[in-house]
Amino acid sequence: MSYVRACAVSDVEDEGALAVEIDGESIAVVRSDGEFFAIRDECSHATVPLSEGDVEDCTIECWLHGSRFDLRSGKPTGLPATKPVPVYPVRVDGDDVLVSLTTNQEFPQ
Repeated sequence: MSYVRACAVSDVEDEGALAVEIDGESIAVVRSDGEFFAIRDECSHATVPLSEGDVEDCTIECWLHGSRFDLRSGKPTGLPATKPVPVYPVRVDGDDVLVSLTTNQEFPQ
């Protein structure tokens, strides 16, 4: 699995998200409960960036209609979204947050 630098640890506030682009893919790097997560930066219900939503208890909320997604699985935890959003492996190496675009998840487009 290949990881690339997404951002610095200090770029992401606790209970916050940062929009980044990796190999043409829009990703939200999120810090919640002291952990880092990476999720596609697009709500599966409406094409808006999840990185602009609120983060709480390992979930991120879409600011437009209020859909919530689990940062660990990408599964929706609140309507109106019913489809999951891809999540990506993350690791921290020193002061850097690294993300791999490899995912084992199957998601309908």
